[in-house]
Amino acid sequence: MNVVLWIIQILLAVVFAGAGFAKLTQPKDKLREMMRWVDPVPPTQVKALGAVELLAALGLVLPPLTGIATVLTPLAATGLVIVMIGGILVHLRDRKKQDTSEQRRTELQGAITCAVLLVLAAVVAWGRFGPYSF
Repeated sequence: MNVVLWIIQILLAVVFAGAGFAKLTQPKDKLREMMRWVDPVPPTQVKALGAVELLAALGLVLPPLTGIATVLTPLAATGLVIVMIGGILVHLRDRKKQDTSEQRRTELQGAITCAVLLVLAAVVAWGRFGPYSF
């Protein structure tokens, strides 16, 4: 199970490092092409979310690799669970009547992606707080 947790941690770290880096470095107009949810969100909030995701990605792998403050790994995973709950809510919020069914379908896909990432982060949090802690 330890190996499975490491694989999930690395996978989550890659996903959130990439997403966080994109949110930190790309202008909002460029992000809008890939992430429709950024449209009503202030740019500072998008950048803050990117920073949180990048820090969580580092928290998933660096503490156990260095042996320093290993409790940060399950805390980072727990933080990602919270972020993904927010992501699900954002993707499922009521859309204006002018939204097309394609946009609704895209938002549903985003919510499903968030739900999968939430489950993976919850598994890491459970495992690293519990039976497979460092």
